[in-house]
Amino acid sequence: MKSQSNLTVNYPALPELTFRGMFLGMLITVIFTASNVYLGLKVGLTFSSSIPAAVISMAILRMFKDSNILENNMVQTQASAAGTLSAIIFILPGLLMLGYWQGFPFWQTLLLCGCGGSLGVLFTIPLRRAMVVNSDLPYPEGRAAAEILKVGSDIRESEANGNTGAKKETGMKDIVGGTALAGIVSLCANGFHILSSEFSYWISLGKTATTQLPMGFSMALLGAGYLIGIASGIAILVGTLLAWAVFVPYLTSVLTPADGQAAAAFAKAVWAQKVRFIGAGCIGIAAVWTLIRLAKPVVDGIKMSISALRANDTEEKKALHHTDIDMSPKSVGIVFIAILIGLFITFYTFVSAAGLPAMVSIIYIVVGILVAVLMGFFVAAACGYMAGLIGTSASPISGIGILGIIVSSLVVLAIGSSFGVFTNPEGTKFATALAIFITSVIVSIASISNDNLQDLKTGYLVGATPWKQQIALILGSVIGAFAIAPVLNLLYQAYGFPGALPRAGMDPTHALAAPQATLMTTIAQGIFSSSLDWNYILLGIGVGIIAIIVDLLLTKHTKALALPPLAVGMGIYLPPTLEIPLVIGSVMGYVIHKYLKTRAAQRSPGHEDEDVDACSHRGVLFASGLIVGESLMGVIIALLIVVSVTSGGSENPLALVGNDFQGTADILGILCFIATIVIFARHVLITKFTPGK
Repeated sequence: MKSQSNLTVNYPALPELTFRGMFLGMLITVIFTASNVYLGLKVGLTFSSSIPAAVISMAILRMFKDSNILENNMVQTQASAAGTLSAIIFILPGLLMLGYWQGFPFWQTLLLCGCGGSLGVLFTIPLRRAMVVNSDLPYPEGRAAAEILKVGSDIRESEANGNTGAKKETGMKDIVGGTALAGIVSLCANGFHILSSEFSYWISLGKTATTQLPMGFSMALLGAGYLIGIASGIAILVGTLLAWAVFVPYLTSVLTPADGQAAAAFAKAVWAQKVRFIGAGCIGIAAVWTLIRLAKPVVDGIKMSISALRANDTEEKKALHHTDIDMSPKSVGIVFIAILIGLFITFYTFVSAAGLPAMVSIIYIVVGILVAVLMGFFVAAACGYMAGLIGTSASPISGIGILGIIVSSLVVLAIGSSFGVFTNPEGTKFATALAIFITSVIVSIASISNDNLQDLKTGYLVGATPWKQQIALILGSVIGAFAIAPVLNLLYQAYGFPGALPRAGMDPTHALAAPQATLMTTIAQGIFSSSLDWNYILLGIGVGIIAIIVDLLLTKHTKALALPPLAVGMGIYLPPTLEIPLVIGSVMGYVIHKYLKTRAAQRSPGHEDEDVDACSHRGVLFASGLIVGESLMGVIIALLIVVSVTSGGSENPLALVGNDFQGTADILGILCFIATIVIFARHVLITKFTPGK
């Protein structure tokens, strides 16, 4: 791994944790959490809130003349918890689907989410130096947020000095151009529905064998793809090809569809119920390998942290830069003890309600907490790496949830078998519910660690203080946890979940799908009933081992070639319409960069690197704008949907066309996506470079 210290901008020690910033972050957190919970339950996707929060913060705090870049960074750090902690909805509704809960108990849900999220913050502290400071991971959203904060700060500084320098103005134009383009496209696609957001062409290969040629039109993922680099993009493409050119066609040819089931529906079901488990197995073994590879730099980072922290009361403290100080061991210890107390309380109230013998209850409580904490540290490293690789929005938290529910279920099963818990159906229901409960903590840890390292990367690039960011994210986790239970209860009472309707006579077709929670509940039930097919998970582990070997062989001969095994697993696991824009963006970035090098050698002899850097920087800013535009529009549309639905209106309040427009929308979507690629490439390549400037 290599250091990226040359990318860091060390601003002077400006005020960071301010009351107004924390209050603004709290409001954004609550609003974004509510929106994310609804969207996650409805369609299984959530939006990353870091960048929208940064933009909103700059817009509001610029009204205060003494606001600064580091204060804005703290607001986005705190509010980012809203886009990640809401991932708890990928698992927690399973307790209602089981019939074990009849609602979401406020204090249990609060402690579950708050403690899990805070653990996610603590577990990333020893990872910061290894994965942020001394790493070449791209962190696309972290870099994008940093660029936005820098440009906004530079523009404000120029205005304050009465100077609107061209360089600073051009940087803002790049971001605004990308933001406007992505915002308009997102509004037309997800609001007006006159453009498709994705398109699939289904292909029949014989009697029942089926596959698809997928295409997604996400501007944010195109921008993220530009930032992640060609190695990750190719690895994702390899995973996608394995899933849709090998596994799905083969399985659809040997399995039998249900009576009357369409070929496309059958292929989707096979991918969701079979192939995704291959992806989960690949992600699992790749995560283990990642943790092994990170062991030495993580240990070195911990030693450096301890060495730095020992200087707290010495003259060495004065030599430490504020950008290299994490939370103190005393603070970490206090927070960790408070978290353990909170976990004990919520596990005790959950387990004691089952009426088990005292000894069995104590064992389940202690083992449940241990599994959550130990598995949590493992997934913190894996999720942090995945976020650094492809970004928070595309990182497969639900894949980590699958691994978590499998481990939790096996542990609960082993204990229950020893103490005769499964002598009746109620005992089996409790054991299944406890596995889901434990996994909820693991998912909370995973989601926050997935986000925290992205935030720390942003802070590293703008010169923020790590320990202050860590406090801000703990605060965001706790505030977000307060909002989750009421929102979940509101949505449950309004719609219900599959197999869990709160009132008689409710229309089950209107229930919120909660796809990940349904899948993980099914997995847990399959383990306790001994009906889960392990072959696909084991096959995924085999694929992951092959990917690890290939990656080692490639990187041994040249650093220019790599096949990140985690990215291969994500390519198998994630929906292909999300992956294709990432792949296209990475290839586009590679081609543009190669062309820039060739052109620079011809027109700027002696200044090739400066020329390429100038153009590349403009590309980074425009890509960041694409991420900003779609993220902001996603927030706006989500809020409009929530307001419309809760007031009895349509789920598509902005739609201008009906389903009969779909064919035209597909064509328009493809044309618009191609046009965006052309605009993006042209925007980067027209940069004029004058040697010496």
